[in-house]
Amino acid sequence: MDPFLTALLLLAVVFIALGAGIWIFSGLMVAALFCFLVLLDFPLVRVGSIAKPIIFKGVVSFELAAVPLFIWMGEIISRTNVSAMLFQGLAPWVNRLPGGLLHANVGGSVLFSALSGSSVATTATIGRVTSRELFSRGYDQKLTLGSITVAGTIGIMIPPSITLIVYGLIAEVSVARLFAAGVLPGIMLGALYSSYIAAAHVVRPSLNPPTAETFTWADRRRGLLRLLPTVILVIFLLGSIYGGFATPSESAAVGVLGALVIAHFSGGITLRDIYDSAMSAVLTTAMIGSAVAGAALLASAIGFLHLPQLVSEAIAALQLSPMMLLLVLTIVYVLLGAVLDGISMILMTVPITLPLLVANGFDPVWIGVYLVLMVEVGMVTPPIGFNLFVLRGITGIPIGRIALATFPFFLLMLLGGLLLAAFPGIALWLPSLL
Repeated sequence: MDPFLTALLLLAVVFIALGAGIWIFSGLMVAALFCFLVLLDFPLVRVGSIAKPIIFKGVVSFELAAVPLFIWMGEIISRTNVSAMLFQGLAPWVNRLPGGLLHANVGGSVLFSALSGSSVATTATIGRVTSRELFSRGYDQKLTLGSITVAGTIGIMIPPSITLIVYGLIAEVSVARLFAAGVLPGIMLGALYSSYIAAAHVVRPSLNPPTAETFTWADRRRGLLRLLPTVILVIFLLGSIYGGFATPSESAAVGVLGALVIAHFSGGITLRDIYDSAMSAVLTTAMIGSAVAGAALLASAIGFLHLPQLVSEAIAALQLSPMMLLLVLTIVYVLLGAVLDGISMILMTVPITLPLLVANGFDPVWIGVYLVLMVEVGMVTPPIGFNLFVLRGITGIPIGRIALATFPFFLLMLLGGLLLAAFPGIALWLPSLL
């Protein structure tokens, strides 16, 4: 069978399974069994003997131990007033810039991302505070909605990123190197968003709110104190990993302790909050772990089909340059992101796209950052863009209006992908120092 036809048939099975509303794990398992039983015509007994060690290996990875702890840390932080402290701490320092407090929204998202590792959590927590504050001060609705939606996506780029951990497990790439690779691209995206906000206010002064707050140097000093706990925890988390003092899992354990300390001193946290955050982390970890196991079995089935090699040979026959290949894959990922969540997209496509991109000279660490950026694009792409739904729930504004407000920032995300392709050192410089 033609490799492209096989790949399309496999994607169709996954789409149908996930579209039916079943769990990600079940959808991936259905696709894997379809490969083994239908496309490969393996007997069921042989499939069972193949599946057992693969699934076991997929869920007992040491790197996976960091996932529940980082998720728990983010859950704890999201139940505190840290997001309000970040906004209040940044506001006195950015108020004089064109765009004013909109920059506090972007900067707060970058800092909060380093504690949550989740795009949805960042958007929900930061958006709940900043949307109310910015609307009440008369900031432009489109820029406010767009900046909140896309700034939240930085949560899966800045370490500790759960999506980068999942990619590292599937691609067998060092999680510490992936974390280092995500830092500068995350900051770059934040800088692009802030630059657009500033430029829009310079070109159209009418976007500025009717009244601007004034802050004294005493306000700025108090702002630094509000930022200090978050900055210390972020530096400690990342410094312990990159300094070689702790593995990501060990650093995550300390991060949970730090989150509890911050929660206690920044508004208090009850035993019920701790229990609820732990249960939420367990449920999310179970979803990710089972999905990783299903993806491992699907990757094995795809390997038996020799699909990556066949697709690579077919694309090589088209004589596409590496950049043209990247452009084609970007279009594919934008389309996939419109209908799939990020974890599903990573788990489904990495077994095929990773060998293809590596064969064309791309570094596996760089590929991880590129794929995370594609997931970010998917999170703001209708009709399934999760961040659009999150902001809809917070503000009550129709999704169509939020999507239109997000579109200029969507283009900036694609510009970020172009910059990554043109200057791969943005992602690879920090990992090269480890």
